[in-house]
Amino acid sequence: MQTFDLIVIGAGSGLNISSAAAEKGMKVAVVEKGPMGGTCLNRGCIPSKIIIHSADVAETIKKSKLFGINSKISSIDFKKITSRASNIVDKDAKEIEGAIIEDKNTTLFKTEAKFIAERTLKAGKETISGSKVIIAAGTRPSVPPIEGLDEVDFMTSDGALRLRKLPKVMTILGGGYIAAELAHFYGALGTKISIVQRGNLLIPNEDGEIAAKFTEIFRKKYNVLTGFNAQKVSKKNGKFILEAEGKKSKKRLVSDALLVAAGRIPNTDILDVKKGNVEINGNGFIKANECLETTAKNTWALGDIVGRFLFKHSANLEAEYVYNNAILNKKMKVDYNAMPHAVFSSPQIAGVGLREQDLEEKKIDYAKGIYHYIKSGMGLALQDNEGFVKIFADRKTRKILGCHILGADASTLIHEVIVAMKAGLTVDAISEAVHIHPALSEVVQRAARNIEW
Repeated sequence: MQTFDLIVIGAGSGLNISSAAAEKGMKVAVVEKGPMGGTCLNRGCIPSKIIIHSADVAETIKKSKLFGINSKISSIDFKKITSRASNIVDKDAKEIEGAIIEDKNTTLFKTEAKFIAERTLKAGKETISGSKVIIAAGTRPSVPPIEGLDEVDFMTSDGALRLRKLPKVMTILGGGYIAAELAHFYGALGTKISIVQRGNLLIPNEDGEIAAKFTEIFRKKYNVLTGFNAQKVSKKNGKFILEAEGKKSKKRLVSDALLVAAGRIPNTDILDVKKGNVEINGNGFIKANECLETTAKNTWALGDIVGRFLFKHSANLEAEYVYNNAILNKKMKVDYNAMPHAVFSSPQIAGVGLREQDLEEKKIDYAKGIYHYIKSGMGLALQDNEGFVKIFADRKTRKILGCHILGADASTLIHEVIVAMKAGLTVDAISEAVHIHPALSEVVQRAARNIEW
């Protein structure tokens, strides 16, 4: 059995810790079956944003007539779009792997692993143990138990990012942010899209008003079936056949491709974490305290497998705390204040802090301000008729409680609010700051000024 000062399971944000520990002279093991870089680099945020940019360009061309430019898309080299993304991330993953292998203090176990005892794993044919263990093994696409689904060659987000041929018709199961982003990607490039969502709204985890408007916009673009449950899947003559049932009707959808985007599940079962004395909750995520310590001695967990926030930026934040707690022997509670997120669909969505439904549920005395893009100079220039910003503040302290944006560049505009919230500033810091006119950021300032106290 090989022994190490530190074992890091997962080569995503866990590498932030393994590389820093190795620099300190610790004997480190990295366990990762797949390509280095984790979900974000290989199957998530990086490749998806590369291909989505192509969709954004296509959508701009389609809308060019609004701005006095008559243009059209003559052809789409779909293979080039996805290959460009794949080539970029594959190159990065190989470079990361090369750096790990060259590090004299790090041993890479490029294999699947399972716990066999506390801080002890079976990694391929090897048995390894560590004085300290960090679990950063992420999640994988969830596949719902639908009749016939396991008998057809459906896609998850993993395969959807590497498809080489643009489908003419696609059915998407699920209505969360992955479904929204991929519907935009394929739909903007010409695929006819149907979305089957169990709930009444798409992106249901967003602020209710944002989700409602987003669903309304998507209905104009795609065949959106909310309140429908997929009952059965089959394939005939190369076509996928999905049977779905709603409260009042049934639908039969025929498509060239079937994408399952029904959420994600943690990889705790693959790791058999229970044998490592690591407890999980009812959804399979690792139980970790405020310092990200698990129920096993000298064992920490971070990232998606903990299930607090399934974002790369939150995993990186947690990695900083785990480094301090596990390697530097500190006892620091993770500060998740002002944790933002974004959905890179069309329109974009971004949010930070509490949603309006959260504020109402918690019975917080809040004030709200809303401003629509089209009422601003740049919003008018962009002809963004749907976009809006809504911001909440505490009536007594005037501290910002949350902000949610739907519209162009939402993922960028939200950062003004993130910084203000993290600094503990009042909403006046935004409303009173001089904003460049007519920059799009004025919509955030005007939403703050529109708060009805």
